[in-house]
Amino acid sequence: MFARLVLLGLTLAVGACAPTLAGRIDPSVDQPYLLGPGDKLRVVVFGQEGLSNSYAVDAAGKINMPLIAQVEARDRTTEQLSRVIAARLRDGYVREPHVAVEVESYRPFFVLGEVTAAGQYAYVNGLTVEKAIAVAGGYTPRAQRYGAVVARVVRGQIMHEAVPLSFPVRPGDTITVEERWF
Repeated sequence: MFARLVLLGLTLAVGACAPTLAGRIDPSVDQPYLLGPGDKLRVVVFGQEGLSNSYAVDAAGKINMPLIAQVEARDRTTEQLSRVIAARLRDGYVREPHVAVEVESYRPFFVLGEVTAAGQYAYVNGLTVEKAIAVAGGYTPRAQRYGAVVARVVRGQIMHEAVPLSFPVRPGDTITVEERWF
């Protein structure tokens, strides 16, 4: 009995020191998706086939388009980016540009820790932590099986939070499955 109490006390003490910021990562998938490095976009400028193309968001968070050069895409929605591109094209290049931007492929997510095949994986809609672990080949024998730690960029800072298996994953997230102690 005494050993269980000591174990419970140690578990609570270690949990209090963990680098998680509970509640900082919003689990809502209803929030608009913000573009970032690694996303591939399809930009359509109606009536301008030479400008309509697929563009990759580079490591600096920009896309490079003909006529208007680099356009900042990082931390913008597709609607915001289409307005910025239209405004830049309107400034001396196209009289009334109508621009549509859609995500052709999302940036990858990462799974680390106690999984069979840690690594980088292609994002698909509707992904949860549990499904991401399955994509990474499932748990190793030493893995904690009740949750994971998700690292996500929130307002320019990387936040870490212990989450349940049903937590929604977003592109660019890093999921870490920790080792169990007992």
